[in-house]
Amino acid sequence: MNDDNPCSLRDSSAKGRLGESKRSGRHRRKVPRWVKIAGAVALGLASVVGLVYVRAYLTLDSSTFSRALIWVDADVDDFKRFPARPINAAADTYVYEKGPGYPSGLPDIVVLPGDYADLESFMRSTETTAFIVVKGDRLIYERYFNGHDRDSTETSFSVAKSFASALVGIAIEDGSIALDDPVTDHIPELKARDARFERITIRHLISMSSGLRYEEQGTPWSDDTETYYASDLRKLAMNDTEIVTPPGEQWHYNNFNPLLIGMILERATSQHVAEFMEERLWQPLGAEADATWSLDSEASGFEKMESGINGRAIDFAKLGSLYLHEGTWNNERILPASWVRESTAVSDEHDPSPAYGYWWWTYRDDELGDYYAARGNKGQFIVVIPGSDLVVV
Repeated sequence: MNDDNPCSLRDSSAKGRLGESKRSGRHRRKVPRWVKIAGAVALGLASVVGLVYVRAYLTLDSSTFSRALIWVDADVDDFKRFPARPINAAADTYVYEKGPGYPSGLPDIVVLPGDYADLESFMRSTETTAFIVVKGDRLIYERYFNGHDRDSTETSFSVAKSFASALVGIAIEDGSIALDDPVTDHIPELKARDARFERITIRHLISMSSGLRYEEQGTPWSDDTETYYASDLRKLAMNDTEIVTPPGEQWHYNNFNPLLIGMILERATSQHVAEFMEERLWQPLGAEADATWSLDSEASGFEKMESGINGRAIDFAKLGSLYLHEGTWNNERILPASWVRESTAVSDEHDPSPAYGYWWWTYRDDELGDYYAARGNKGQFIVVIPGSDLVVV
């Protein structure tokens, strides 16, 4: 090419502009309309979701849906989420005597599932936080795992129901309530809503045979979610309970039942349930540390009767020891022996299921004999084996 030739320069310039035009055209290709629409919809949805989560965080103390959305499933650290009422320990505490081999005094041969080499590796792998064995009122095994120690707070989940069963027995002994009282004797508002409530007794509530509806779909609107996360559990129990079968005929696990019992105890004793527990059970047991009972919310201030006692594992063991000794513990008669026996009997004489007593699970084994347990949602247990003089937590 001859650079002195003006025609050559014009041609070259034209070609250059054409090339730029082509390159520019590639960069300015028109975005399809559907892509713009999809992007706008995605951005809108993201904004809505963001606003929903922000609103949920701001209403955690008053909204069941918000709690279910943010907290999702129940958790062993839920005692940090809910407000709570204190249950103070007494100055005079009971300390278990240490037995042979403490703190690892179990037999050398322990049958474990799977290929676990030893008990402690099994405990760690199953996210166990505490494991305690008391034999003959002496501690033979006490170990803590996965970051927990003797001072750690453990939440009870449904083990709370067995504590509540003891409180019912105490109130009956006091004459504040009777086992076959109709619920409406203490909560007459229920009768005004449905006259059939007068057929449901305290016995029906604590044996899980009330005949009330209870659905466990796991949705934010299921009964299971509502009875765990609702911010006003009294209102929920008063307005959302529905009779679907005659009481006393069918066993059905139902967390509305302990809510109603909590309301009955409040009215019969003129105390918050946690206060009644502190005075008549926790302190007489000789608990070594203060506990708490989680509340539905600050505004409502009602104990989460189905699940919310928070304390040390070693103090949970003392409920088992109390029952092992048929209501006597720490040199004091706390519960009637007849209540302990009836509550934990492997029988359907007083309720529809031989595998469930008054908020205690009951068992019959060829080797161990009859025994019973308090059980919680995340693997919490208080197991009482009278024939072996054992309490296991």
